[in-house]
Amino acid sequence: MKKVLIFGAAGRVGSRAVQGFLEGGWEVSSCVRGEVDLIDGVAVERRVAEDSAEAVVNCAAISSLEACVDDPLAAHLVNAVAPAMMARACAREGKRFIHLSTDYVLDGRRPGLKGEDAGCKPVCVYGESKREGELQVLEEYPDAVVARVSWVCGHPGKPGFAEAVARKALAGEPLAAVADKFSLPTDVDDVVRILLAMCERQVDGGVWHVCSSGEPMSWYGYASTVLETLAEMGFPEGKSVIVEQKLDEMLSFRDTRPRHTAMGNERLLQLGIRMPDAREAIRHAVLRYVHSRS
Repeated sequence: MKKVLIFGAAGRVGSRAVQGFLEGGWEVSSCVRGEVDLIDGVAVERRVAEDSAEAVVNCAAISSLEACVDDPLAAHLVNAVAPAMMARACAREGKRFIHLSTDYVLDGRRPGLKGEDAGCKPVCVYGESKREGELQVLEEYPDAVVARVSWVCGHPGKPGFAEAVARKALAGEPLAAVADKFSLPTDVDDVVRILLAMCERQVDGGVWHVCSSGEPMSWYGYASTVLETLAEMGFPEGKSVIVEQKLDEMLSFRDTRPRHTAMGNERLLQLGIRMPDAREAIRHAVLRYVHSRS
């Protein structure tokens, strides 16, 4: 039986990846927070080397922008050094390696979809640490896959923006969303489907954009689609009003958020894989969330 080692196996993507690989006939070795200290690069490298898995998927990260600002050294060690050590061990042992990254490595200055070859100039500590991780991973192991994801949704047990908006709407709470920041919401199950395919097909290394298709969407448009889905399901709360906000007005944000980071997934298309439209991803997330409440 094929075996995969998944770091960050308790997170939004990692926990669904565990389930997806098991359903795909793989044996899974899960590594969750506390099992291996990701700040200790030597321990990370040893964990990969000693495991019998033929593929390693890294879903672990410090993803809170404010947590990265508060402790940039930890962000550097977890988001850059640890993945590099995983890549080094995988290269030496001949294991497949997939490292999850983010659209926040892009500077976000210009509207429109960004290809895999787009220039990167992160504007926040989190983005800087993730970009450093990308570079170090590919330096250690050029055949590794760096899979950039964006605005992952669809896991009721690990709620994101879609689930938060649906919860507030159904509870009758006020709704507000930023209207001048854009990307593409992506269903976690679509991400996992691609991770599984990449392990089974042995695709070329480098940067891949694993995100929904469609036109860039703001958080406001995202929230509006959540309400539209609730209305289609017969919930009167789908008629709620959303207050538009501006990114510069978000005083709770202590580090810069890039504005335009929607990614095109041309490499997946060349592989014959078409990702669903972002609006479809949102609808699936809302349906999953509502059903989880019943």
